[in-house]
Amino acid sequence: MRDRSLPASPNWYCSRCSDVNSSGLLGVGGKNVIYLIDVSASSCRVAGELVGHKDLVSGFSFCQHAGQSHICVSSSNDGAVLFWDTDAKTLIKEHAAHQNPVTAVHWSPVDKNLVVSGDEKGVVVCHWFHTGDSSSFFPEPRTIFCLSCSPHTWSCVAVGYKDGMIVLIDVSKKGEVTHRLRGHDNEIHSLAWSPLSGEEQLPSRNEDGEGHGKLNTLVVLLEVNKMELFCIFLGSGGVSAGDVKGCYLASGSKDQTVRIWSTAKGKGVMTLKLPYLKRRGSAVDPGVKERIWLNVHWPQGRATEIISSCFSGELVMWDLTKAGKQRWTLFGDSSEGQNHSRIVFNMSSVQLQDGRELLISTSMDREIKCWDLQSLSCCWTLPTLGGPVNALTFSPVGVGCLALGVGDSMIRVWNTLSTQNKYDVRTFWQGIKSKVTALVWHPKREGCLSFGTDDGKVGIYDVFSNKPPQVSNSYHRKTVYTLAWGPPVPPLSFGAAGQQSYSLYSCAGEGVILQHDPYHLSGDASDIDVLIRDTNNIKHKLSPHTDLSWKPDGKVVAIGNEDGGIDVYQAPSLRLLCSIQQHHKIINALRWHHDHGAAGLQGLLASGSSNAIVYVHDLQSIIECPPESPVVLTEPYRRLCGHTSKITGMAWSPHHSGRLVTVSYDGTAQVWDVLEETAVSNYRGHRGYLLCVDWSPVDPDVIWTGGKDFTAQEWQVSKQEFTKPPKGKKIATQEKKKVSSKQQQKKKTKPTFGPGGDAVPKTNGETVAEGGKPVGEQDASEDENEDVGATNGFDPPAVFSHTAHFETQKKSFSAAKSKDKPEMNLLKKKKPRSMLPLSTSMDHRPKEDLLQDCVTLASVKHCSAPPAGCVPGQGDHIHLGLFAGREDLYRMFEAEEEGHVEAGHYDSVVYLRLWSGDLEGALKLATEKGELNDHLLSIAPMAGYKVWSQTVEAFVKQLCLQEQYLKAASHLLSLGKVYEAVDLLRSHKLYREAIALVKARLPAEDPILKELYTSWAVVLEKDGHLSAAAKCLLAAGSSFDAAKVIARKNDVSSLKTAATLARISGEEALAQSLALRCAKDLAAAQDWVRAQEVLSSQSSLTVHRLHLCVAELLAARLQDSELIPPAPCVSCSPWASPGQRLLTIQDRVRDIWEEEFGISPDSAGHHSAGVLLEELKLVESPTPTTSTPLRQVLLHFSLHLTRAVLSWFLNDDGQLTKELRQAFAALSDAGHFCISAEICRLLFPGGDVRVISRKYPKTLSHNEDHAEAAATSLQAVVCYHRLYERWWRVSVDSQIQDGRPPSAAQPCPEDEGKEKPLIQGPSEQEEGLSSETQRVDELNFDASVLLSEPHAACQVIQRSVRQIQDRLASIVLQHSRAQGGQQDDDAADGQSSADATQSPEDQDLLSLSTKMSKYQKELADLPCEVKTYPRPDVVECCLVLLHLNKSTPVPASLQQEAKELLRKYGTSSSVLKASQQFLS
Repeated sequence: MRDRSLPASPNWYCSRCSDVNSSGLLGVGGKNVIYLIDVSASSCRVAGELVGHKDLVSGFSFCQHAGQSHICVSSSNDGAVLFWDTDAKTLIKEHAAHQNPVTAVHWSPVDKNLVVSGDEKGVVVCHWFHTGDSSSFFPEPRTIFCLSCSPHTWSCVAVGYKDGMIVLIDVSKKGEVTHRLRGHDNEIHSLAWSPLSGEEQLPSRNEDGEGHGKLNTLVVLLEVNKMELFCIFLGSGGVSAGDVKGCYLASGSKDQTVRIWSTAKGKGVMTLKLPYLKRRGSAVDPGVKERIWLNVHWPQGRATEIISSCFSGELVMWDLTKAGKQRWTLFGDSSEGQNHSRIVFNMSSVQLQDGRELLISTSMDREIKCWDLQSLSCCWTLPTLGGPVNALTFSPVGVGCLALGVGDSMIRVWNTLSTQNKYDVRTFWQGIKSKVTALVWHPKREGCLSFGTDDGKVGIYDVFSNKPPQVSNSYHRKTVYTLAWGPPVPPLSFGAAGQQSYSLYSCAGEGVILQHDPYHLSGDASDIDVLIRDTNNIKHKLSPHTDLSWKPDGKVVAIGNEDGGIDVYQAPSLRLLCSIQQHHKIINALRWHHDHGAAGLQGLLASGSSNAIVYVHDLQSIIECPPESPVVLTEPYRRLCGHTSKITGMAWSPHHSGRLVTVSYDGTAQVWDVLEETAVSNYRGHRGYLLCVDWSPVDPDVIWTGGKDFTAQEWQVSKQEFTKPPKGKKIATQEKKKVSSKQQQKKKTKPTFGPGGDAVPKTNGETVAEGGKPVGEQDASEDENEDVGATNGFDPPAVFSHTAHFETQKKSFSAAKSKDKPEMNLLKKKKPRSMLPLSTSMDHRPKEDLLQDCVTLASVKHCSAPPAGCVPGQGDHIHLGLFAGREDLYRMFEAEEEGHVEAGHYDSVVYLRLWSGDLEGALKLATEKGELNDHLLSIAPMAGYKVWSQTVEAFVKQLCLQEQYLKAASHLLSLGKVYEAVDLLRSHKLYREAIALVKARLPAEDPILKELYTSWAVVLEKDGHLSAAAKCLLAAGSSFDAAKVIARKNDVSSLKTAATLARISGEEALAQSLALRCAKDLAAAQDWVRAQEVLSSQSSLTVHRLHLCVAELLAARLQDSELIPPAPCVSCSPWASPGQRLLTIQDRVRDIWEEEFGISPDSAGHHSAGVLLEELKLVESPTPTTSTPLRQVLLHFSLHLTRAVLSWFLNDDGQLTKELRQAFAALSDAGHFCISAEICRLLFPGGDVRVISRKYPKTLSHNEDHAEAAATSLQAVVCYHRLYERWWRVSVDSQIQDGRPPSAAQPCPEDEGKEKPLIQGPSEQEEGLSSETQRVDELNFDASVLLSEPHAACQVIQRSVRQIQDRLASIVLQHSRAQGGQQDDDAADGQSSADATQSPEDQDLLSLSTKMSKYQKELADLPCEVKTYPRPDVVECCLVLLHLNKSTPVPASLQQEAKELLRKYGTSSSVLKASQQFLS
């Protein structure tokens, strides 16, 4: 649960985005959330939220019927209309009848089941709550701005449109228009029905103040019929339109008028013009078009009183029975904080049980106010937030004073301990003009608050005065993320004379920490990196800094870096004490433990980074006994794990020892007991990222947090339901999805329009200021980041597209065009502003005065003394200065200048001074006011070189503020400041122009050119423009980096280009590596020809060309055999085409090598077989597994085959045999049985591995034991495949005799990748063979090589070891499940039968370990050759031979040997069953 919170600001430019029910529950739409607030006459409390909309909330309304007042409805820009239960805070149902953004919604006060909504295209939808049905109407093809259901007739709905039209429709007659109310000529902002039904004849007043003679009639009629009207209102709950004479309707429009309409007659009866009120010391100019939103509200039970908003946030109570200035009364008094300071958008009223009637209003000033309708005074104010809460901190001196840095360019200071006002908040906006990202209070001076902004500004506020802040003269280039007060360090500490004890330190996004002198912020701040380098004798570049934290006693400072490192320095010299290398991502938060805790904890430093773990290090010993050289720490004192996303803030509890709270992007705040490394409490009240946190200085159980959901919340640690953060999907992923969905929806909708209907630039949801507000306040609330703009910037609906209804609305189009033409003509005929307006105005006086001017001028010209009181060019005779002497003209100029200054026309003042010859003064004034232009700059040399150069520099600054950087750089060139111009262009990412300038104006060897190329390459590479980045690096002379950048894309064309670039640049090693990567990718895509072309460009890659040649030939042979599926071959070499299939692979390879590559046994030099073999041995290829793709397995096999052929060229029979055995072992490990058999036939068609070639006679001979063992093992593999081939052939023959298709037993390509068949016993086919079956010829190979007793013994031991390992793993798994209370009975039932038959002793862990040791010892005693060169399963081969004896004669000696081996080593149950018929 949470106690107090500041919600997000109510959305702007909505006709009804807030409402209050009879129980005093206020609902307000802020962003895409509805905030529920309990209101009373004395206070308010945020009670909860309704979350479900995907876009901005555009409308909200409660059901005002008894028993159903907790039900409400809301609409959104996404077109959805949602029904809510505010008691349970749950969504009841959703209607999606609209296809466009909904602009207005209202729950009928008469029918408890009817809700009416309208969208920006003019569609009106009726929703029936009890049935879920809906019906749509299209009364007018105009943009709906507001609508209101009649409180007297259920079927009557008033709809207000953007063009000023109001229509009354009857929803019971399919939206039939009953009246069109014409009178307003601009947007209808609000509609309000009279609470009493019926109406009497009222005088028609088109202008305010007309018809005063009939006011008495109005008063009498109202008094006489008051009780009658009230009775009609009580008894007219569900009457039809025909039973009621009518009802008054009030409307507020942008045309600055409130009109009262008679719905019975369909015309206006009264017009109220808004009064021009004096605000902030000046009156509103009627000639200036004001920004206005005119909301009207008709309170219950007040038939003659309505409430409306005014120009600058005032609320006005209108008495319809009075006239003149007595008609309206202002809400509130002149005291500060009573009235709104910006326009008001929504109003709603409620009558409490004690009889008091309250009015709730929401405004652009981000405040919700409650008013007492009896006294018209403000009861309370609830501040709201228009941006993310980026910083939150309590004052260490002013107890309970909480400062909030918000993304709406304002600072809030909240007195959280105030007893009279729970939301005692003051707002500071002057001098900020950008979102506030960092805050810190002075540790000693009360009310001294420093702030940092998104645009790099650092300043200090005195929150107890109304003065603007002091702003540091040194700006950061990027966002300020951290501020800290600490002891001064050199050079600031030199010459301080003990006057100051604290400096202000700021850390920003560019990685620089600046030290500011708080007493001389106009001076330049110092970069502490200079001191760090000098003190620690550092020559290399320091890592960019991201955070800093001074220890409370000021002895040391911890600085976090972008690379995840933390450096601790000793003050004031900033000598490095230690470096913490624990994090591996950017440091976001550092906090020292307070000094008033338990002994031994003062040295604790908590750190959080972009990973989710919080580390705490104990640095007490290092601080007390500084080491001579810096220490590197790699292990933390405590590790706090639980968050699922990056850490953004943390705070130590000032009330506990070792108690820490952290906030994270996972959307939660976590309280930790650091010493125990345990989670204490987890708060989940925010939606989205959390950005800041602080502990209450007075209550140890209270914590304050702020987040990206535009809220600041107070909560209690002891009352949280959870102790750890939630597990599962991170909120970052959800936020990305929300952002992407919003962007997609924005693409679908048209550009929004401001209140005036014209597309205007938006800052924080407002149009650019039109007047009526000081510049400072405009900047404070309107210069907003994109998050706020997307939230509070709810625009009025877009203009309706008339093109879809061109035929039906042809007349309206022509009318609109004719109406717009006069305005365009007026704009064209507008005269330019006069340079001499005061003297010109004197020529528009009466005729008598003009004639007297002639007499006066004659007296001045011809008399020795001018008339008494006449001074030409001054006072009432200012215009005569134009006709008198030069001095008189100068006096006239001075008067005109004063008038222009008061009006803000500084450009006119400049030209007047220029005309009078004060060129230097004119330029100075233009510089101060930012009015310099090209014309003034062109005449500046007339005032001298110094003035001209100063003017150029000032103009450059002005152009930079106007973002005209190219023009500014060009003017710097006129001063000869080429380097400054280049820096200007580079600082604003105009690298292309900067490089062009350098190459045109500076020497070619200037180092700045290389810096520009390198910097631009970094930016281009980050943005994904790899080719452009490579060109920059090539120009900078970094050919190696250019090739690496191009290769980053990792496609074939990029790799080929990168290899060519590296080769041309002389980077041979890189060129070879890239060419090889490209060739492998092409080979994988079956583009063999291009792969060979890529490798041919590098002479040192010949051996890899040989490898790919073997791979291509092998793949072609296997595809011909239909053992691998035919792949779409992009290109193939001529030697791989069909033909020459009678030759073995190795013979064909030798022929191709000699013909195509010139490689033969007689080759010498770099192409000799020995050199090539050594190069090929350096190629690493991981051993394939069952999960390795087939083409990769074949590439591995071809590698060993290539080595074997090269060994053949060298007559190294032993190496040749070993390579072939390793190749077949890889196929066996990958499980490709059929592929292995086919390759055996291709390599050894005669079945003898010693015969390598018949075309080039070659027979192997081995002198080494290992080579002989490898050859025997290879022969066993060949015989193994021939054995199975014979067995399958016998099975096929038997099937043909029985009349069955032979494919049932024949191996097929689909069997590849599967294990070879396991002999389980005689098959049905074999049992069906009668004694008369024709016996096949004897075996044509020596099967004795398959019956090796040493290998049989080795295989039995290895099989036993695997069984024991499986058993041990099963025991460990059962034990772990039993420990966790998750004993799985199915696992025990699923054990093999062999395990079930074991004795209890065998199940013992100790006995299994003893057996494992015994088997491992037996395995170690076996000869090395037996283990190094394995053979096929001996027991399996014995069974196949004995089965094969039924159809093929097997020598008796082999049969006897097979039976002996089965008796000795066939111990498993499956083997015993299969061999029973042969051994009985």
